[in-house]
Amino acid sequence: MSNSSTTSVRGHEGSILVASMMLFSMFFGAGNLIFPAMLGSQAGTNFWPAVLGFVSTGVILPALAVIAIAITGKDMRALTLRGGRVFGVLFPVLVYLSIGAFFALPRTASVTYSTVVTANFESDSFLSRAVFSAVFFVVAVALSIDPRGIVDRLGKYITPLLLVLLVAMIVLSFFKLGEGEVIPSETYAENPFATGFVEGYLTMDSLAGLAFGIIVLSAFKHKGLKSGPALVKGVSIAAVLACVLLGLVYVGLGAIGHRVEGGQDYSDGAVLLAQSAQLIMGPAGIFVFGLIMFLACMGTAVGLLGSAAEFFNALLPGVSYRAWVILFSLIGFAVSTMSLEQVLAVTGPLIGALYPSAITLIFLTFIEPMLRRKLHYTFTIALAVSMLWAVLMLLAQLMPADNIFEHSISWSPLHAEQMGWIVPTLVAALIGYILDLTTRRKRAVPLGGETQKEAQARMLDLA
Repeated sequence: MSNSSTTSVRGHEGSILVASMMLFSMFFGAGNLIFPAMLGSQAGTNFWPAVLGFVSTGVILPALAVIAIAITGKDMRALTLRGGRVFGVLFPVLVYLSIGAFFALPRTASVTYSTVVTANFESDSFLSRAVFSAVFFVVAVALSIDPRGIVDRLGKYITPLLLVLLVAMIVLSFFKLGEGEVIPSETYAENPFATGFVEGYLTMDSLAGLAFGIIVLSAFKHKGLKSGPALVKGVSIAAVLACVLLGLVYVGLGAIGHRVEGGQDYSDGAVLLAQSAQLIMGPAGIFVFGLIMFLACMGTAVGLLGSAAEFFNALLPGVSYRAWVILFSLIGFAVSTMSLEQVLAVTGPLIGALYPSAITLIFLTFIEPMLRRKLHYTFTIALAVSMLWAVLMLLAQLMPADNIFEHSISWSPLHAEQMGWIVPTLVAALIGYILDLTTRRKRAVPLGGETQKEAQARMLDLA
């Protein structure tokens, strides 16, 4: 990269640090607390391969997702247009709706309520849940209503307090809890890395990375960091710092679940951590854990509201950013008063079905600059196959056992580990690349509105 881009980044070290803290806060929600602890308790002596699998999809992929958005210089739609016009609109809309207003956003309020109110006051009426959710979303709207202030509000205030509490709880656990060397549960007995890899899906952070990238880009642009290699470098540093923090916290939370006595008897990670906090800190532990959960969920809620509002405002400029924030908060409030088990039954499989295309998109975005060639068929064919395979996997899960969809895809390697889409997608990408090498296209497919000449220049800068 040029010296000018390096100088530009050096002038924004403070902004990069605050942005990394903001990203951590947005990524670190309810699932990010619960899943590592449950993994640690269930993996037993297979803890390290399981946690490394979890980190692959829960840490590395989210960082790559944010950087991929920075490479486009715009938003998720500029990236997904590489798969064609239909994919370019349908995929990001499904991502923002499934991880936003219809699942992850209402879950932030519901989980906070269960941890803070139900656990401490033994109250679980519809009225108390509705009142709590209303207050929760009023605060979230106040923090996200101005997109220019999201970075500072999360990065300077919420994240530091959240990290202090998490570090205190993790460090004290090594003095208060035992060793926890137990036999792995059935799920983690045979292939702990693959199981941890798939469990990392449940954090939804790879999809969230594609969604949150727009906020990071907007924040840096407001701070004066212009598009190009300097912007990519600044966003990349922030993403890596945030995800290193995530990885360390995941290992620490996993260690708590791994070391707590009788950890495999718990079916709920929130209960496991709440009781672990009480063992570690005494009566104050429940309050501390409730505050951790509130800060974690609020940061994620603000990130989801802000990123979804920015995306839909760009997609439909006639509706203002603030109107989208209010609309999504109202939807999130309404869903949060319902049974999340019912919502999860619908959105859970959908989120899993979005992951193959998201991973394919992220990796192809990084491979393209290395090849110094604009890829068209590689993107379209690989993304089409990844999406088709994900739909077949979804239909196979939803139908009774031994169905036609299961038979049509069960031959693929890693199918039992829910990663059967990988080999077909690799083959499709190879076929597409051969076509890109042997076919000359008269008209370049636009990448975020670039001409072919501009795209080639950008890829040479990034390579």
